[in-house]
Amino acid sequence: MAFTAAAARLSNPFLHQIPINPINGPLPVQPISKRIAPIRSSNPQSSAAGTHVSSSEKWSLDSWRSKKALQLPDYPDEAVVESVLNTLQSFPPIVFAGEARSLEDRLAQAALGKAFLLQGGDCAESFKEFNANNIRDTFRVLLQMSVVLMFGGQMPVIKVGRMAGQFAKPRSDSYEERDGVKLPSYRGDNINGDAFDEKSRIPDPERMIKAYTQSVATLNLLRAFATGGYAAMQRVTHWNLDFTEHSEQGDRYQELAHRVDEALGFMASCGLTSDHPIMRTTEFWTSHECLLLPYEQALTREDSTTGLWYDCSAHMVWVGERTRQLDGGHVEFLRGISNPLGIKVSDKMDPMELVKLIDILNPENKPGRITVITRMGAENMRVKLAHLIRAVRRAGQIVTWVSDPMHGNTIKAPCGLKTRSFDSIRAEVKAFFDVHDQEGSFPGGVHLEMTGQNVTECIGGSRTVTYNDLSSRYHTHCDPRLNASQSLELAFIIADRLRKRRIGALRGFPSI
Repeated sequence: MAFTAAAARLSNPFLHQIPINPINGPLPVQPISKRIAPIRSSNPQSSAAGTHVSSSEKWSLDSWRSKKALQLPDYPDEAVVESVLNTLQSFPPIVFAGEARSLEDRLAQAALGKAFLLQGGDCAESFKEFNANNIRDTFRVLLQMSVVLMFGGQMPVIKVGRMAGQFAKPRSDSYEERDGVKLPSYRGDNINGDAFDEKSRIPDPERMIKAYTQSVATLNLLRAFATGGYAAMQRVTHWNLDFTEHSEQGDRYQELAHRVDEALGFMASCGLTSDHPIMRTTEFWTSHECLLLPYEQALTREDSTTGLWYDCSAHMVWVGERTRQLDGGHVEFLRGISNPLGIKVSDKMDPMELVKLIDILNPENKPGRITVITRMGAENMRVKLAHLIRAVRRAGQIVTWVSDPMHGNTIKAPCGLKTRSFDSIRAEVKAFFDVHDQEGSFPGGVHLEMTGQNVTECIGGSRTVTYNDLSSRYHTHCDPRLNASQSLELAFIIADRLRKRRIGALRGFPSI
């Protein structure tokens, strides 16, 4: 149902029922109407209030080019860029509009406290590490985590991967210097290479083609896993990864899996057998940061059934902390597409600026459209989050609140490697739940950088990874990720909080 801004602010949004839309077929390809302009590069900045963009201003597929767009590469050959983008524009969409609408409906339920978002995957996907086993293992850990969260929260878990398109990375500095040699920063495999040499660091537009083909192949495999029987609940006891099998978290998971097995046996005796589609398949969506705007524009299509524009590179895209300027190119592009959108928010975000940004991106105040992903660190979370929640509530805006406990907790180890402490990640998640308990709002999900690989990139956890362990299996070429054991441990912690909230709600008391 459509929400007008006035109606949504004058009525109780929690009384509305959220409709479920069918999944549509492929979208028609629209021609690029204007010549691709040279791509501008600017120095990154964390945030700027800018000028409030009126939602009544005319939007077009390339209207973002009239705005200042940060974090974009300087390509050496404009003609090659134009050729690549025209090729991408002729390719089929990676995802379909109906799938994005379906995700928006699910996220609307999370905004109402009736579902929980689990969003996770690589910091930045890699061409070199692209293989079926890595995709399967990350998908498998997300399945395990979702079972743990569903069991604890007794609510649906919305599974969204940072996969099939999460390549580009914003950088705090345009250049990197080593031993007196200064080169352009690595910006993700879809832009340049991570090897520290001049040739690798030159932005190469052909990498966008490779990113597209890898995203298509990744999503094809994920669809097969989600619908082909691998994700069937009957396989819940088989999802444990070998290296977690005899760990504390693996044992806890196996105990829970056996309880689920018993429940499935009871359900089968009642007539809900393993042949039922709900028992054999799962819903899975993809997401990434909307950073490389020319690529996103080339994959944006007009939906033939609704006339709305969708960025068909992913089901959900988000705007980052460094590119969320109200009058910037990224916000301009995002306000015109109909995908569910995320907004990354740090402790630097002014509450009224957040309200203005949400108003620009969601003028009709549609539930499920906006997910606010907070990344602050535990101490800042306890101080800052409540002010954001109150400002959004006063404005009558409906959003899904999600915690990203990763990006506010990056530190440098004595050996020089970037890492994150599991204790700090856990503390931020706890602070997130505590603040929502105090404010009477809904903690709608968690956003994690994680992998199914047995890496040693984040310190701590029950299978303690120390500073000395980091170099043994430190595979990330960007930011440190939770390994499978740490991810599962965090899922149990979150599930416990969800269980306490559920029991508290049943008894009529706030959770502890």
